[in-house]
Amino acid sequence: MIEDDKKQHRSEKTELHPRNKHRDRYDFKALTAIYADLKPFVHNNAYNDTSIDFSDAQAVLALNKALLKLYYDIDNYTLPEGFLCAPVPGRADYVHYAADVLATSNNGVLPAGSHIKCLDVGVGANCIYPIIGIKEYGWSFVGCDVEPIALENANLLKSSHPNLASHLDLRLQTNNRKLFTDVITEGELFDLTICNPPFHATKQDAAKGNIRKISSLRGERKHAVELNFGGQSNELHYPGGEEKFVKRMITESKLYAKQCFWFTTLISKKDSLQNVYKMLKKVESAEVKTITMSQGTKVSRFVAWTFLDADQQVEWVQRWKTE
Repeated sequence: MIEDDKKQHRSEKTELHPRNKHRDRYDFKALTAIYADLKPFVHNNAYNDTSIDFSDAQAVLALNKALLKLYYDIDNYTLPEGFLCAPVPGRADYVHYAADVLATSNNGVLPAGSHIKCLDVGVGANCIYPIIGIKEYGWSFVGCDVEPIALENANLLKSSHPNLASHLDLRLQTNNRKLFTDVITEGELFDLTICNPPFHATKQDAAKGNIRKISSLRGERKHAVELNFGGQSNELHYPGGEEKFVKRMITESKLYAKQCFWFTTLISKKDSLQNVYKMLKKVESAEVKTITMSQGTKVSRFVAWTFLDADQQVEWVQRWKTE
């Protein structure tokens, strides 16, 4: 039975973006060679393939450290205890599909280089989107967060990696009721914003969701509330949940309609889309795109919107060619 399963077990994650470096199965030989601390967590799974226990927080962190070192030249990756350990392949998908959104306004040409400026709302201690975006496309990033400890860790990563230091600006959002306000300065322009909003409405919901995730990964009930991917309160829950957070983002984005080309945000719950679209219509966005992504059995998506009409989009893209 295991042999039959193994024959059917895919060697390529074809659902991931074509430019995603993680479409192939994890190369644990290369990963453990570049990061030896991953070795104790590697074992053969039910398919008799090399893998790790994805319900083990330390194993997931070790895998992330190895992936970031092998593919993104990040050494000595660290996270403060309890902070979100972002799965790299899915985060890379968001960056690549966001690049495609920019390309649709550029005759299909992917815009690259430090003149492309991206705002990461809720950059977190992991700093994952800037790491990927800078490595893959050479973009410049501003990362903001309400959590000082998160920014301290992101600054440590920045200071120890020259390529991050030259492409990344980190800013503290002192008002946890605001997203863009007090971060985007007067006259500052962004080509793209990205965000992974808090999913849950309360801490209790976050705990229940984690138990379900752990149970699914292990195939058994786990009573201890242990976040295998971590997460602080502001990373995991927000009053009113994801939908309320995104509605606030959409409302505030109207204030910066001429300072940003494409606003984007992940939407985990498909049921939230209808109300998100209503809100985007209410603020009179000029164009809306919904990009569907999948990682294994998990389907996610992000919504992108702009307030620029067709002529204004052409004018904006012309600026890329002169910078």
